[in-house]
Amino acid sequence: MKKYMESGKAALQYTSPENVGVSSTNIEAYIRLLEENQFATHSLILARGNQIFYENYWEPFHRDFLHRMYSVTKSFVAIAIGFLLQDGQIQLDDKISKYFSKELEQQSDSNMHNQTIRHMLMMSTAKTPQNWFKAGTKDRVQFYFDNGSEFSRPSGTLFEYDSTGSFVLGALVERLTGLELMEYLRIKLFNQIGVSEDVHCLKCPGGHSWSDSALLCRPMDLLLVARFMLNGGSWNGKQLLDAEYVKAATSKQIANDYIIADNFNAQGYGYQFWMTYQNSFFFNGMGSQYAVCVPDKDIIMVYNADNQGKEQVRKLIFDGFFDYIVNSAQDHPLPENIDALRRLKEYGAERKLLSVKGDMHSPWEKRIHRKNYVVDKNPMGISRIQLIFKENGGCLSYTNEQGEKEIHFGYGHNVLGDFPQEGYSKDVGSETTTGHFYKYAASGAWIESHKLQILVQIIDKYFGNLTITLGFQEEKVGIFMHKNAENFLEEYKGYATGVQKVTETLTKG
Repeated sequence: MKKYMESGKAALQYTSPENVGVSSTNIEAYIRLLEENQFATHSLILARGNQIFYENYWEPFHRDFLHRMYSVTKSFVAIAIGFLLQDGQIQLDDKISKYFSKELEQQSDSNMHNQTIRHMLMMSTAKTPQNWFKAGTKDRVQFYFDNGSEFSRPSGTLFEYDSTGSFVLGALVERLTGLELMEYLRIKLFNQIGVSEDVHCLKCPGGHSWSDSALLCRPMDLLLVARFMLNGGSWNGKQLLDAEYVKAATSKQIANDYIIADNFNAQGYGYQFWMTYQNSFFFNGMGSQYAVCVPDKDIIMVYNADNQGKEQVRKLIFDGFFDYIVNSAQDHPLPENIDALRRLKEYGAERKLLSVKGDMHSPWEKRIHRKNYVVDKNPMGISRIQLIFKENGGCLSYTNEQGEKEIHFGYGHNVLGDFPQEGYSKDVGSETTTGHFYKYAASGAWIESHKLQILVQIIDKYFGNLTITLGFQEEKVGIFMHKNAENFLEEYKGYATGVQKVTETLTKG
């Protein structure tokens, strides 16, 4: 098979799909598959070797947006651990107690004391992790080692996803180097391969980088790191990271298919990397942050989105990628197809962030426009709602425990703004931040003649989505709010009843 990565040339270049053996028609078909299944796609990059043959961003996302990569961060931690190993600062079979003896003083479980760095890389730790958000911990490292569960198993025996264990590995890097995780990686790797300077990581209580979930980088930065790993730890002909470690990290170290599903994410687990179809591995982050590396075809896909709440359809992203792109890729250039490439570019240029599908107007608009509804006691703490309609969208005005709020939305398109709930976390996870608001995109549509649905997508350093469904009946309204977000939007969950009441208009709309 032709290798598309030239050992003496690491700089990424742009080319047509056909030039690297991929059909423009197939790429369009793949994107249409994603759109038809209502994925909230943000960006897509496809590369073969050092040649990018497709790159697109769904408005309002763009090339320079620093995207939250969630658990992709774990794979970056594994790379940092590899550099520590290469420099002789650790051994993979060192017990974690060697480096965190003080934190383990109150831990009586020998399985945790015997846990090794290798076990933690493999997600084969001793105890089921505890929820640090709910605990409200002030020191996440100590919280991990204080795990008081009476149940455990010998580490290294079984796979169980342990996000906080990955965080502790990141803390280990920072403890041994005296540098923040991303600073260390900048010195050891980023500067050599061209990763942008503003890549960074949010923090956790206790001061360490949120190294299991909070990397922010451009999709192109992720492509560079993925290319580095697919290239066996070398760049521009220079071996930066030990090839044996890279091979081990991106190979199956432990089985993770406990339901015998043979799914895309049940092909085994390496060192903070997931195995998938056809001898491939991938960086994997919540909401569908992926960098999928296919060694046998020398192809990489970087896909970013917020598909939280749609976990059951993630398989389509992988299956479609392999069906339309990987399996059809030829080992030689295809004849250029100018018409197909033009259609692909035109279709890509039209891509925008997911919006609610349905009717743009309903007879109910006139009946409820600017009418106030008094809302019964409910889990959201909302006491009043009002809708103001315009030609291309509207405004949901409401009162909750923080006061008067407004969400503006477009019919069939997104309206951008600041989500009105104040005080969610900013630079330190789980810590409230007075005066801080997340950016959002909101759309709406009538999904039935009497039922309005509003989709709010948080597009900030944190991602999440909120669906607000309003069903009208005579003078009443039924309200349902459903959220998919990690540790925020908690005030927007549940059902409520509102009754129309003639009062003075409370909002400007």
